[in-house]
Amino acid sequence: MRQTFFKYQGTGNDFIMIDNRYLSFDKNDTKHIKFLCDRRFGIGADGLILLENHESLDFKMVYFNSDGNESSMCGNGGRCIVAFANFLGIIEHSTSFEAVDGLHHAVIEKEIVKLQMQDVSHLEKFESHVFLNTGSPHHVQMESDLTELDIKRVGSKIRYGAPYNDAGSNVNFVSRISDESFSVRTYERGVEDETLSCGTGVTAVALAMNYIGETEKNLITLNVQGGTLQVSFDKDGEGYKNIWLIGPAVQVFKGEI
Repeated sequence: MRQTFFKYQGTGNDFIMIDNRYLSFDKNDTKHIKFLCDRRFGIGADGLILLENHESLDFKMVYFNSDGNESSMCGNGGRCIVAFANFLGIIEHSTSFEAVDGLHHAVIEKEIVKLQMQDVSHLEKFESHVFLNTGSPHHVQMESDLTELDIKRVGSKIRYGAPYNDAGSNVNFVSRISDESFSVRTYERGVEDETLSCGTGVTAVALAMNYIGETEKNLITLNVQGGTLQVSFDKDGEGYKNIWLIGPAVQVFKGEI
């Protein structure tokens, strides 16, 4: 069976996009999804995303990590599927869609997609890090120098260690550039390696840096390995609301496998 697909990337976080409005793709075939995401034997991607019909919203997003398993929310993937829906003619400049963590709103203008994330009501501050959930769980810790850090080795140790254990957590390492900008490198669970960018990760970093007093700004620039993203938000007591993830989402190529 031949499968038409599109490849998208958002600041280097890359995804296989499939139009599954007719439900022709087997979502239960974990091995096949893992094969498609394999960079040597398949297409190669950090994840696979299906665009499906929704009874009341513009579309539904179904996201799989590169290990073949359906996963929690992916921010850059959410921005890329908005660009994909625009390309397919499903939406024009704005949209409302469903993801695994619920309803999302988004706005697209040329290659820039602004995705509204879920409110975050609970952050936990520890001696060495902050933990919060921005649609996916994130461990955020500051480092003086990110250039020499072995992200895969250190990140995997934290990801599989207590208190995260089997469920695991994404791990973000952060270095402060200024009051309104930070550098971020992320180890992603499900990919089990560093990715060039993580949307829910930079969202978590922006909120965490404000929460611990590293910045008083509510529009933060995040420099990742694959480019630059921005996160805006409003503080709401001990939590945050009106959170937007902003950055490019680009179609790379169309193919058949």
